[in-house]
Parts: sequence; C-alpha cells; structure tokens
Amino acid sequence: MKISQKTQDDVVLLELSGKIMGGPDATTLNDKLHDLIETGHTRVVADLSKVNWMNSSGLGILISALTTIRNAGGDLKLACVTERIQSLLMITKLLTVFETFDTTEEAVSSFSN
Repeated sequence: MKISQKTQDDVVLLELSGKIMGGPDATTLNDKLHDLIETGHTRVVADLSKVNWMNSSGLGILISALTTIRNAGGDLKLACVTERIQSLLMITKLLTVFETFDTTEEAVSSFSN
C-alpha cells in the first residue's frame, strides 16, 4: 500500500493505493495517523479509488484508523469506495460504521456540515 497526502479546507486527504492486506500496511497507516494527530489534524478522508485489493486484515486496518482518529476527537470518512470494497463493507455491516462518499469533494465538505 502507498499513501499520498494533501490538505484541502483543513481536512487531510489520504490517497491510498495498491493492496491493503495487513502487516506492514497497518504500521504505515497507523504511523501516518499518529503524525497527523500530533500536528492537530483529526479530520481525515481516505480516498480508496486506487485500492485494487483489500482483505479482512485491510478492513481491520481501516477500523483501527477510525478508532485512532475518533479517540483523538476527529473523524475518518471514506471516499471513492470501489464496488469490491463497498460489497466488503456491506457484507461485514461496516457501512453502518463508516461514512462513505462518492467523491473526495463530498467527503471533505461533509466536515463543514
């Protein structure tokens, strides 16, 4: 998994790409989130448009990321969720846990509502 970062309207946009499968991916994302929290950034959007594979460990990474951000008083929202990941979220009932948006713009603007 690769992560690129940009900030838009005081919301951090993390573009995840590749495969999210646990192991080192968990450490990479966790370290990134802790760096963001330390600098006061707790409003995060994860852009999943370039994620081509995610297993159950990958879902666990997202749940852990959500918990980390919420414990810091912020929120993590998902954008551009692919059909494959959308069905994983539906099957596992995680659609009730994560806020998902069709575009990154919608996700970012949802923080101002």
